[in-house]
Amino acid sequence: MAKATAGIHHITAIVGDPQENLDFYTEVLGLRLVKQTVNFDDPGTYHFYFGNEEGEPGTIMTVFPWAGAPQGRIGTGQVGITSFVVPEHALDYWEARLRDFDVEVTKETRFQEDFLQFDDPHGLRLEIVAREDGNPSTWESNGVTSEHAIKGFGGAVLCTAAPYKTAELLERGMGFKKEGQENDYLRFRSSGAFGNVIDIKLSASPRGEMGVGTVHHIAFRTEDGEDQLEWGKHLSDQGYFPTEIKDRDYFTSIYFREHGGLLFEMATDPPGFTRDEPLETLGETLKLPEWLEVHRTRIEGMLRPVTVRNRKEGNE
Repeated sequence: MAKATAGIHHITAIVGDPQENLDFYTEVLGLRLVKQTVNFDDPGTYHFYFGNEEGEPGTIMTVFPWAGAPQGRIGTGQVGITSFVVPEHALDYWEARLRDFDVEVTKETRFQEDFLQFDDPHGLRLEIVAREDGNPSTWESNGVTSEHAIKGFGGAVLCTAAPYKTAELLERGMGFKKEGQENDYLRFRSSGAFGNVIDIKLSASPRGEMGVGTVHHIAFRTEDGEDQLEWGKHLSDQGYFPTEIKDRDYFTSIYFREHGGLLFEMATDPPGFTRDEPLETLGETLKLPEWLEVHRTRIEGMLRPVTVRNRKEGNE
């Protein structure tokens, strides 16, 4: 059975102080907070989802803020760099904007593309690349207009203990097309408009250590529940051990560890983030799954209060 994913669904990272995280991703990067909820397995921890106006798959950066937790180390068995994509000719704007916010920026070229690389306030490694792929963002916030706004994910750089086995999984198991090798990287591309480019770093890195400033897992897209069931069987046939289906309210998920040590997830596109609040007010209030709602008072008492500055330009 041949299967192909359209690309990245979301990337989930561990960060520090929740207010610092909110301010950076909404005020500096101009993303929308599309959902404010909790880690279903650890309800005393927020789970924030950032993306485009609708929170479409391929645009969703999610974080667990663990204020005061130890710093992690980016390395083998992790996503090394998370890439965002902006419109063509927008890199100069982003370089100037990041520097205006006192963010240190470096530049790298891979596969004849220029990248702006920087860290978020908690050490998570990010980069911005300009491509014509995908529609412009309709979310305009804190001075960032559609002309320059982040459209979604450009992709990710994977640090793996077994780069060629990871490459085999992407190409033969997940339907990515190999585009070639340049120096220390292999590149693969999927069919989606966003989150469609995966670069695998070939040289060894120190083993990653989970903590603040590291990616917890990377999720790839499945069309719906039926397609997800097929993915489970497909991955089992490929020699992997996917989990049972887990209900994440806004999608369902299965997880597996690939041979290079990264935690992969296969997540459904539906039902999406408007299942429990309207599009106009996404992310403005804390939403809890049905089975946690009865504990709302206790949960809110465990969470640090945050201020959500989450208004579309012109609606301030």
